[in-house]
Amino acid sequence: MLTCFIRYDIEPDRVDAFEHYARNWGEAIPRCGADLIGYFAPHEGSATTAYGIYNIESLSAYEAYRARLREDPLGRENFTFARQEKFIRREDRIFLRLVSAPHAKPVRP
Repeated sequence: MLTCFIRYDIEPDRVDAFEHYARNWGEAIPRCGADLIGYFAPHEGSATTAYGIYNIESLSAYEAYRARLREDPLGRENFTFARQEKFIRREDRIFLRLVSAPHAKPVRP
C-alpha cells in the first residue's frame, strides 16, 4: 500500500475555490478506485499550503486509477475548473509507504 501526498501551493484569497475543488475530488477519487483520506485547506499559519492524501495499492494501480479519473465526468470537470480558475500555483506529489505500523493504542489519562 502506498500513500500519495499532494502538496498544493494555492492563492491565499482563493481558498474557497480550493475547497470546491476538494469536495469534487471527495466524490471522484473514491469512485475511481483510490482510498481518499482527505483534502486539507489552510486554517492557521500558512494561508497558501493545502494537502490531498489518499491510499493506493501500487504504482500500477495508480496508473489505472489516473486513467479512470481522466475519463470520469467530475474528474474532467475538476481538472478544467482548476486550470481555468488558476487558484493552484504549484502542486507536488510524493508516494510514501507506512513503516511504523502496527501502532500502539493511545493511553488515556
